[in-house]
Amino acid sequence: MPNNVSAVVASYDNIVGWISTHLGGIVSILLRLILGPVLIAAGWEKITGSNWLSQEMLPFPFSILPVELSWFLASWTEFLGGICLLLGLGTRLWAIPLAVTMWVAAVSVHWDNGWPAIAPSNPPAVCIPDSSAHQASNVFERYIKCYNVNERTIEASKRLDRAKSILRKHGNFRYLNGSGSIVKLNSGIEFAAIYFVMILALLIIGGGRYFSLDYYIGLLLRRE
Repeated sequence: MPNNVSAVVASYDNIVGWISTHLGGIVSILLRLILGPVLIAAGWEKITGSNWLSQEMLPFPFSILPVELSWFLASWTEFLGGICLLLGLGTRLWAIPLAVTMWVAAVSVHWDNGWPAIAPSNPPAVCIPDSSAHQASNVFERYIKCYNVNERTIEASKRLDRAKSILRKHGNFRYLNGSGSIVKLNSGIEFAAIYFVMILALLIIGGGRYFSLDYYIGLLLRRE
């Protein structure tokens, strides 16, 4: 390899190494600051709320456990795990049960609803089966425009239009639709899948340098 090319590669490796060593903690704390409050709130809502799980909803092996135990494990894993992620305490250890919790939530609660967490307000005509736009489109066009549209979200958009029509007629629609448009939840796997991937990232990178208790505990252990 020519010397100038080797120098460029070496410089690139040095820069990447420095970024990974000194700035990797920034990525970790950003992930933890996003995940921590979400998990704490979700866990506390379960702890103080009522158990709506059923044996039929849960995948194996949780389907053979008492449903009260599954609820207890999910509640406290999210609540305590969220606190520990914020602190960067046992980040990789907590990532494992939290990833399992997100997977169970996606499979048992959200999977049948498809991908989007919020139903598209106005699905493109190309996404409506039997429409002229759908019949005139090709597979690629339908993939690009309809990846988050399914029968459930199409029905949800119809119900949303109906609700807006009622509000326009009988309510102060400008006020009700202000500060963010009215939407209808689809409760798909989108959020659970995103949180699952974020937790996997923390399993790999850990709590990071400087901004986690894991880092300082590691320093103390190495000194001893």
